[in-house]
Amino acid sequence: MLLRILSTLALGTVFLGAADFPDPAVDIPAASVKGKQTAVLAGGCFWCTEVVFEHIAGVTDVVSGYSGGDAATANYQAVSEGRTRHAEAVKVTYDPAKISYGQLLKFFFNIAHDPTQLNRQGPDHGPQYRSAIFVANAAQRRVAEAYIAQLNKAGVFPSPIVTEVNDLKGFYEAEEHHQNFCRRNPKNRYVQINADPKVEKIKKQYPGMVKK
Repeated sequence: MLLRILSTLALGTVFLGAADFPDPAVDIPAASVKGKQTAVLAGGCFWCTEVVFEHIAGVTDVVSGYSGGDAATANYQAVSEGRTRHAEAVKVTYDPAKISYGQLLKFFFNIAHDPTQLNRQGPDHGPQYRSAIFVANAAQRRVAEAYIAQLNKAGVFPSPIVTEVNDLKGFYEAEEHHQNFCRRNPKNRYVQINADPKVEKIKKQYPGMVKK
């Protein structure tokens, strides 16, 4: 996104094998919630985060947008300046009977991005590309904070996780041309270098969790 620097090292994500990456010890039981639920996650460029969750079974919808700032500045031009408090984020709608909130966070940490990079992700730099979980309630906060502590304690990553856990105060849908960007632009070099490897990792490491 920022300058769209193309590099084979752009991805920067630490990918562990499915067997090596722990499940969350704390989660939200499906029986404790009713109907479809949502999770708002920021992991760098929303194009790449969106396409990861679009492939996961149990996810029914993914929308790219902005979270962390005010409605008045929730547009790509303003957010790209890095002074709006917004992060590029996605709102994931999912069926808790098929996938849990904690399992979504597992994909977030293991596949979608590198949670040890501060205010950047691969070629994109600035607070709008920060790693953040925007929690809608106390249960989501409990799971997110517990999982971060679990991963740090286990030394899953070579550096500490810098992911913020913030209260969700608003999610603002991004402009139409940002929605489903990777699916609509498969020959885009940024997509091929930064997004496609993440999708391939899902298919390789979690074939049973990929949508048919």
